[in-house]
Amino acid sequence: MTDLYVSWSEYHQQIEKLAVILHQSGWPFNQIICLARGGLRVGDLLSRIYRQPLAILATSSYGGTQGQDRHQLTVSHDLTLAAPQLGHKVLLVDDLVDSGITLEQTLIWLDRKYGNTIEEVRTAVIWYKACSSIQPNYFVDYLADNPWIHQPFETYEQMTPQELSEEYASMD
Repeated sequence: MTDLYVSWSEYHQQIEKLAVILHQSGWPFNQIICLARGGLRVGDLLSRIYRQPLAILATSSYGGTQGQDRHQLTVSHDLTLAAPQLGHKVLLVDDLVDSGITLEQTLIWLDRKYGNTIEEVRTAVIWYKACSSIQPNYFVDYLADNPWIHQPFETYEQMTPQELSEEYASMD
């Protein structure tokens, strides 16, 4: 397994490519649900580009000192949404699909909680790894060698407020 390093510019270009892929599909979704944390930026930008309401579902399956240890999936109890009701054609977005467990379990969760409201759910990610047990409906890159993806925001996972305070104090 190799590592894939992604800059902020590349990251945003990948989201834009995903937006184009979605547009070319012609599927008329009317709700975006992003999986937090990794899917927050993807969902935010797609929501702005498509002018569709964004809902957030917090999930967590990684931890450890480097954030690379897979743990049991935790899913929040509720969706966070600012619209009066959930749309009926839902685009479920995340940054990547690795094992596929998060996407599979989230689809089950959505069906149990909102199955009477949602007519259709489709999935979209930037990176689709070969080791995944589920294929997303839309993706930008298929990664046959299953690399660990180093995303640009990972640097913040190594920072502390104290370190930032000290860095900015020296700039004054």
